[in-house]
Amino acid sequence: MKNYLFLFLCLIATTFVFAQDVATIKGTVINAADDTPLESVNIVNLNQVIGTATNKDGEFEIYAKPNDTLHFSYLGYKSIKVRVTNDWIKFRSSKIALTELALALEEVVVNQLNLTGYLEVDIKQVPAINNNYRYSISGLQDTGYEADSPGNFTKIVSSIFNPADFLHRMFGKRPNELQKLKKMKQDDEIRNLLASRFDREMLTVLLNVNRVDLDEIVSQCNYSKGFIQTANDLQILDAISECYEEYKLLSRGRTNRL
Repeated sequence: MKNYLFLFLCLIATTFVFAQDVATIKGTVINAADDTPLESVNIVNLNQVIGTATNKDGEFEIYAKPNDTLHFSYLGYKSIKVRVTNDWIKFRSSKIALTELALALEEVVVNQLNLTGYLEVDIKQVPAINNNYRYSISGLQDTGYEADSPGNFTKIVSSIFNPADFLHRMFGKRPNELQKLKKMKQDDEIRNLLASRFDREMLTVLLNVNRVDLDEIVSQCNYSKGFIQTANDLQILDAISECYEEYKLLSRGRTNRL
C-alpha cells in the first residue's frame, strides 16, 4: 500500500513540475516597416509540432516550453525563427516583426546584331551560352555529370546510393525528425496550413532537410515527377509518411531475417 501511495505522490509531483514548465504564450506580429499588425501569419512550434495563426489584430496564442523554437511565415515576408525564453513565458506576451521581401528585376541589355546574310558569318556573332556545368563527386576521379541533363541529381545520388540505402540514410538516421510526421498529421492547424501551401518551406523546416533532398525522398518512394511538381505540401507529407511506414516494415523484415 505504501508503495502505491509513494508512486501516486511521485506522479502528482512530476505532473506539477511539468505543468510549471509549459505555458500558453501570447504575441503580436507586426510589419517591421510601419508597425501595422499582420493577419493570418502562420506560426508553428517546431518542437511541439503544433501550429496557429494570427487574428485580424496580429495576435496569437500557442503552447510552448522554454527554448522551443517558433517559426513565423507569411506570404511576401521573410520567414523567421524565434526562441521561446523564460521571460516570454513569465510575461506571456511579445511583439514579433516581419520584414517584407524585396523583389528586384535585373536589368536586361539587348545588343543589336549586324547580320550579313551569310550563315557562316552571322552565327559567329551570336554569343555562346555555356550551360555545360558539371557536378563532380569527391573521391571519384574523372567522373562528372552534366548540369543540364535530365535527372542530374538522381544520377549523382544513384551513383552512391541505391534506393534502399538512400531511404536508410534519410529515415534511419533521422528518427526524431521523422517522429514529427505523426504529430504533423494529427494537428489540424498544421494540416490546414500545409494544404494551402506549395513551397515546401514548412516541411523542410519541420523535417530538417533541404528542398532537393525532400523532392528526392518522394522520388525514391516511387512518386512521379508530375506528382512532386503539382502536389501541395499536405500531399507531400502524406506521401513521405506512407513511405516511412513501408520502410519500417521492410527494415523490420530485414532484421528478422538476419
